[in-house]
Amino acid sequence: MAQDSSSSDSGLRDSGPQRILLVTGLLGAGKTTALRTLEDLGWEAVDNFPIRLLDRLLETEPGSARMESGTPMAIGFDTRTRGFDPARTIQLVKKLSQRKDLQVTTLFLDCAGTELERRYNETRRRHPMSEDKPAATGIAAERELLEPLRRWADLVISTTSFTANDLQQAIRAQFGEETPAPTTLTISSFGFSRGTPPLADLVFDMRFLANPHWVDELRPQTGQDAPVGDYIRQDPAFAEAFGRIRDLLLLLLPRYQAQGKAYVHVAFGCTGGRHRSVFMAEQIASALREAGFSPTLLHRNLASRAADLLEGQKH
Repeated sequence: MAQDSSSSDSGLRDSGPQRILLVTGLLGAGKTTALRTLEDLGWEAVDNFPIRLLDRLLETEPGSARMESGTPMAIGFDTRTRGFDPARTIQLVKKLSQRKDLQVTTLFLDCAGTELERRYNETRRRHPMSEDKPAATGIAAERELLEPLRRWADLVISTTSFTANDLQQAIRAQFGEETPAPTTLTISSFGFSRGTPPLADLVFDMRFLANPHWVDELRPQTGQDAPVGDYIRQDPAFAEAFGRIRDLLLLLLPRYQAQGKAYVHVAFGCTGGRHRSVFMAEQIASALREAGFSPTLLHRNLASRAADLLEGQKH
């Protein structure tokens, strides 16, 4: 029993204090976007939580599932939250910060009044504190109420010139892991004659390449067969096209990952989806693996029946 207790204590020390992030700020400054981004980063996010009950929420006994998991928690609140009181909130945070099992940080999202007015006008929403007056009146009253909390906050982010994506990137940079989660990459082939993949992010049309369908001995084969690949490689346009597409993907994919894009689907199409698109998808997937990516390779129409009617006239 003593050995088990020691092991448990060691595990708690290794996990470190529970990370708690309080997210607040002016209405319309981006709290919802920030919380959703934190949730995508693996945080447990709670919005509009009655902040006066925060100490009860964090009354977690040592050794509990929450403590052992080490999952960081983001708690959102604003002037609409029931019982909101900046002074009491600051006192509560000071008290919680003294706990060795907690690491409490306060994030305040700020924004210029003129920009907030523009956002309210665009959404046609009424500011909760403006009553029957212009939005500027409510924004000014809210700013005055929140000023003590803004001065107290550990981190202030102004979203005046931010798009939603800009704010997501700022949150990821500040609170994400050092190494972002890898993007799930899919490389696929398809036939235009049977429809374009509806969810593809990038689509490349391979119909400019010489068509193996019109070579009798190659027609029954596919882009996975060596003779078909040799035939396509002989096309003068293949080498340059392949190199440029490969280099473009090597440029774009790390940037998609940096933007937090969870899934990227790159699709290669030809007429029937059996020869040119299959071969190019296979070659690109191989090149990306050599570059350190781990793509999933799919061939939508590989097993489809070859048909002259689909391929059109021979040139």
